[in-house]
Amino acid sequence: MGKFRSPEIETASRHTMRIVQSDRLADMVRRVYENVPFYKKKLDECGIRPEDIKSVDDLSKLPFTNKTDLRDNYPYGLFALPLGQVTEIHASSGTTGKQTVVGYTENDLKTWGECAARAITAAGGTHEDVLHVSYGYGLFTGGLGLHYGGQAMGSTVIPASSGNTARQLTIMQDFGSTILCCTPSYAMYLGESREEAGIPLSAIHLKAGIFGAEPWTEQMRKSIEEKLGIKAYDIYGLSEVMGPGVAFECECQDGLHVNEDFFIPEIIDPETGEVLPDGEYGELVFTCITKEALPLIRYRTRDITCLTHGTCACGRTLVKMGKPRGRSDDMLIIRGVNVFPSQIEEVLLHTKGVTANYQIVVERVNNLDTLEVRVEMAPGMDFDAVRLVEEKEREIKGRLHSVLGLSASVTIVEPKSIERSEGKAKRIIDNRHTYD
Repeated sequence: MGKFRSPEIETASRHTMRIVQSDRLADMVRRVYENVPFYKKKLDECGIRPEDIKSVDDLSKLPFTNKTDLRDNYPYGLFALPLGQVTEIHASSGTTGKQTVVGYTENDLKTWGECAARAITAAGGTHEDVLHVSYGYGLFTGGLGLHYGGQAMGSTVIPASSGNTARQLTIMQDFGSTILCCTPSYAMYLGESREEAGIPLSAIHLKAGIFGAEPWTEQMRKSIEEKLGIKAYDIYGLSEVMGPGVAFECECQDGLHVNEDFFIPEIIDPETGEVLPDGEYGELVFTCITKEALPLIRYRTRDITCLTHGTCACGRTLVKMGKPRGRSDDMLIIRGVNVFPSQIEEVLLHTKGVTANYQIVVERVNNLDTLEVRVEMAPGMDFDAVRLVEEKEREIKGRLHSVLGLSASVTIVEPKSIERSEGKAKRIIDNRHTYD
């Protein structure tokens, strides 16, 4: 039996959870109908009145919300409260359009802290731990989300933010950091930098890491654990729904427990919108049933995963979501074949002689899509041995063809030649729009 932050919820029966969810769902739908003109119009168009939603069984009657809806109502059009009652504002990066703006009341921030605290507890954290937060602070939700979780735990929080890696390693040694929170790609970079600086694992006190904000594989988990001497835990969240802490891994590490007393998850067919049964992969959808400032109905995350119900070996009964395979909007369609970056990463991380640092480059040549994978050779390999490099490129190309079902060119490049990231790694360079 693992340790729990909120045992009455984390180990609740399905009957109890349904009662909690049904009451909160009905209340939330009434609130948005009365306070958010966008949702009132949408529900009226569907012929739905608030009193029609009595339990979670009625969830499928409700319409979907997507990122475009948030952008069309930028910045505060979907808020359910006047700005004077909103305590904090966050926003997405806005790299593909207008930022999506998220508001939090004081109660919303307490909920966020509770969710993140459950994740920290599941990773073995207590009030005695020193939480080293290397997610970016600011409008991005990563840094402050874990910060609030650490505060809710009563832990000591170091708001290191991202960047200045040498200083981060010094802080870890001098301040006694015990739990590291950052993106998995930055954790890898910290591990590499520790090795290069000749800092022994005995000089740092880390026992666990809580990593999220980008997809990562089991092989990458093992590499991080070896380089930092820790147990690495996944955490899931997205700014529109709350931030990190929507779901989290326990010690069993076979799925992420969803904090479903706050967020009701569904899996749908991304093409038809049909709700899929347990175990089937599709698009993850969340309904925020307690948020006061920005409650969302059936928000389409674009993340591809599955859900499973039951009692975990850790003792939690919270529904589990699988590690996301990728995003439906990050999925590349190459010559009619669906390609997820995580598939390519899995191949590379199981190949000796190359590192986890790679880029995927898509071009259009003579109206035909081409796929190139650039990956760094591991330090210590003989980059000048042309024959060895060519053999390794052919090996990876064959493995990729077997997994993807299409041909990709592979280029092995010198160590450290692919730009490192101190936040989310930029893996995909899609140049096809240049030719459209």
